[in-house]
Amino acid sequence: MANKTAPDSSRRSERSRQAILDAALALVGEVGYAKLTIEGIASRAGVGKQTIYRWWPSKAAVLLDAFTATAEEDYAQGLPDTGDLAADLKFVLRATADEFNDPAWQAPYRALAVAGANDEEVSRTFVARLLEPGIRVYTDRLRAAQESGEVATDADVRVAAEMLLSPFSQRWLMRTGELTYEFVDTLVDLVLRALRPGPESA
Repeated sequence: MANKTAPDSSRRSERSRQAILDAALALVGEVGYAKLTIEGIASRAGVGKQTIYRWWPSKAAVLLDAFTATAEEDYAQGLPDTGDLAADLKFVLRATADEFNDPAWQAPYRALAVAGANDEEVSRTFVARLLEPGIRVYTDRLRAAQESGEVATDADVRVAAEMLLSPFSQRWLMRTGELTYEFVDTLVDLVLRALRPGPESA
């Protein structure tokens, strides 16, 4: 009698986990965060509720894992460095504007913003996994520009990164205006004007 290979439980678990993450992202875009439920995610993923609760304590935790699954890989690439800081920042922020304007991307991000406002642990995890690494890649690029003389040596690059990202996020989150390329370019130009080396640095 031929030997039968035992089922690979780790592979099966990974398939189930990925199905759950995909289901959470799809459903939050369809029904919104308020109507998103563990039951709904389980049904869409084809798993039992207990399978989800074995890995996550809440729908917010599922959505957080789903949304940040590729963040580490994305941030590992860093920002482009062509030697032209303004061009590099505008290129990346324009691409980010396209992403923020994508309805499929907006739904989970806004849902997590709501969840984080009501759950300190979700907020802390979201900041640690997504916001801080994002600020870090901008800080690294600005520090490189500082070393090449494009940015004043006494500039606080952490604050400078937040000067770029905070108005961008605020405009989108509060819907105070459209995220356009013109807005992005203006934001970059204003921030870099403040960071430009003075005559004494020349």
